[in-house]
Amino acid sequence: MTTFPRSLTSPNGCQGCKSTSEQDLDFTFAFQPIVDVRDQSVFAHEALVRGINGEGALSVLEKVNDNNRYRFDQLCRLRAISTAAQLGMTQHLSINFLPNAVYRPELCIRSTLDAAQFHNFPLDRLIFETVESEYVDNNHHLTNILREYRELGFKTAIDDFGSGYSGLKLLADFQPDLIKLDIELVRNIHRDRSRQSIIRGVVIICAELGIEIIAEGVEHAEERDFLTDCGVYLMQGFWFAKPAFQAMAVVAPKAWHKA
Repeated sequence: MTTFPRSLTSPNGCQGCKSTSEQDLDFTFAFQPIVDVRDQSVFAHEALVRGINGEGALSVLEKVNDNNRYRFDQLCRLRAISTAAQLGMTQHLSINFLPNAVYRPELCIRSTLDAAQFHNFPLDRLIFETVESEYVDNNHHLTNILREYRELGFKTAIDDFGSGYSGLKLLADFQPDLIKLDIELVRNIHRDRSRQSIIRGVVIICAELGIEIIAEGVEHAEERDFLTDCGVYLMQGFWFAKPAFQAMAVVAPKAWHKA
């Protein structure tokens, strides 16, 4: 049974949290590792939404609307932290969040802080990630959220970097701790000179700005090796492990073998 801190369950809690019952948003998580190829370790686990019987994320996300978006976003944080703590996770935990569900970051983060304290999960091991496209509508609002999170001790990440048109402006306005290269840039990178040039350029920019890069969607040893040669050392994808339902996936030894 998942236990929540008092700030979310108390009658004195935020009104947005009480607008939708938990039963209306019944979901859990699968966890996929983000590895560091330099020492063949697991750097983090990303919490990926799943139905309670292992159904895909869409089965849950299609139920999210304007009336329950805030509640869903809050529950994602609490359930991810709670589940990670129950699994004994000692690596970073990466949680996706919805910027348009955050009204005032200093208030909406309270239940997250309480959950981390309640489950003894260090704040500096929490990564909050959002997609690049979220910057299009309200850049100021999102950068304000990310700055507030950083001040509280969280790490910040931009997912699907390179999938939209705002990437370089995004880095000019705010430098997250991490960016996650979009899977379309990573796929067959060892065979595509254009994508290779783009990746090399992003690596140079991020090195100068102090941003670490995660390559998503790595499915082949050749992709892994090319990215490593470029200076990308954090990776995520089926080559290393598929998401594990309500568990921490184990990276098979073959994932480190040379192509």
